[in-house]
Amino acid sequence: MFFSVLNFMISRRLLRIKIFQILYAYWSHTKENNLQEDEINKVSTPQTVKHAAFRERDVSLTHQPVKMLEFSIQKATDLYFYLLLLLVDVKRYAESRIDLAKNKRLPTWEDLHPNTRFIDNAAVRQLEECRAFRDYTGKHKLSWVNYPELIKHLYLNLTKSGYYSTYMEDETSHYEKDKEVLMDFFTNEPGNSELFAQIMEERSIFWNDDIDFVLAYVIKTIKGMKCDREVELMYQSDENKEKENKDFAFRLLTVAIQHCDDYESLIEHSTDNWDLERIALSDKIILKMAINELIEFPTIPINVTFDEYLELAKYYSTPKSSVFINGLLDKILSDLTQSGKITKTGRGLITTDTRNLHLSPEDEK
Repeated sequence: MFFSVLNFMISRRLLRIKIFQILYAYWSHTKENNLQEDEINKVSTPQTVKHAAFRERDVSLTHQPVKMLEFSIQKATDLYFYLLLLLVDVKRYAESRIDLAKNKRLPTWEDLHPNTRFIDNAAVRQLEECRAFRDYTGKHKLSWVNYPELIKHLYLNLTKSGYYSTYMEDETSHYEKDKEVLMDFFTNEPGNSELFAQIMEERSIFWNDDIDFVLAYVIKTIKGMKCDREVELMYQSDENKEKENKDFAFRLLTVAIQHCDDYESLIEHSTDNWDLERIALSDKIILKMAINELIEFPTIPINVTFDEYLELAKYYSTPKSSVFINGLLDKILSDLTQSGKITKTGRGLITTDTRNLHLSPEDEK
């Protein structure tokens, strides 16, 4: 099945980022931006290309980029579980320290009567006992066993924090407070740790842009936990949403490749004698993806498409790219609308004037 790994509830914004990165690697043809073939082949098999849509399209043209996207999404799913596992391992490290203190030759009263509130955290225990969590981490052999220094580092940072002290000193025990300290941990510790950032970068190039998004998913998972029911992991999405995201990702990637020349002609026609070669590759990719989305996805509002790709330009292109892309997309949108190539269905999906609507004061400078 196409995109068999897309059962993780990944956001469309992150899908756009991943597709942009893959198209950049695909079209630039630089050695450092291409995955090794044997690494990609671990993700999917030739069965992948038997998706119905592929039978009508150029398989040889899109096969490798699709496999790269599958691999990238798989890594994001792994990261989600790695982060949850990080919490479990920090708790287990706390347990080991308590056990070591109790087994000292001359333990103190504090060693024998430790505050066990964190290691007794009901939400962590619930996660440890979650069958889906155990099945995934076991099947994919996810572990922090080779990074004991990271677990210790995060635990020590946790114990120095004010929110941890407040939690441990609170005499009342409540499930919501157990969840709160875990959300505080993910909000404050991994993102502020240089060691964590270093290890993440070493482990996978795909995680550089995923961490903030996936941390948000982890916090959302914890926030949604209930003491009387199984943990609802974010990769257990509903069938309809999963199908929509599969179709979105597949079409956004493959149609952009298949209609590359058509989209380039549209860009060239709208640049008013501007040499196409002078346009940065990143700008051209963002423009082609936006044109693709405007034409291929009738239920996505025009202003949403503009906003998403202008935001993408701010992070992945030149400082003035968002202004350039906004103006050019407005011209292209006008031409496509007049030729009847853009049709939006549903209330409130058509924006009649997009000029400067999406630019912040900083962008206009």
